[in-house]
Amino acid sequence: MGLMTSQPARRPTTTPDRGASRHGDPSGNLDPEIAARLRRSADGLLPAIAQQYDTGEVLMLGWMDDEALHRTLTTGRCTYWSRSRQEYWVKGDTSGHVQWVKSVALDCDADTVLVRVDQVGAACHTGDRTCFDADVLLKDAAPGVPGADQ
Repeated sequence: MGLMTSQPARRPTTTPDRGASRHGDPSGNLDPEIAARLRRSADGLLPAIAQQYDTGEVLMLGWMDDEALHRTLTTGRCTYWSRSRQEYWVKGDTSGHVQWVKSVALDCDADTVLVRVDQVGAACHTGDRTCFDADVLLKDAAPGVPGADQ
């Protein structure tokens, strides 16, 4: 018997915990060598920074568990874990504002992922190009402001 809906299947809504993904295959789909290197938060997540690959523009911050990282590495599209909705989401599936993955790197502590992407349309759910456009706290620091001379 086939599916009778055009909606994508929802993943189980359990929260990832203690490093291993609790979504999908319990044995985990992420390469074990990569999984062993990750330093996750207490809830099993890693912050994932999305950056425009050709300009260096920081687009947004999302969260990934092992399964979301696996999907990002293997599908060429950014997959995140929504902490508020307790489900996976693929950037652009509903908005059309797709993130095409160009590269993925871990920071020096292996507790943050940098995903360099080709962003199609707005990265922010508000419609802004980035999630950091609307509330700039300091712009082009004036001489005398610490860090401005560097």
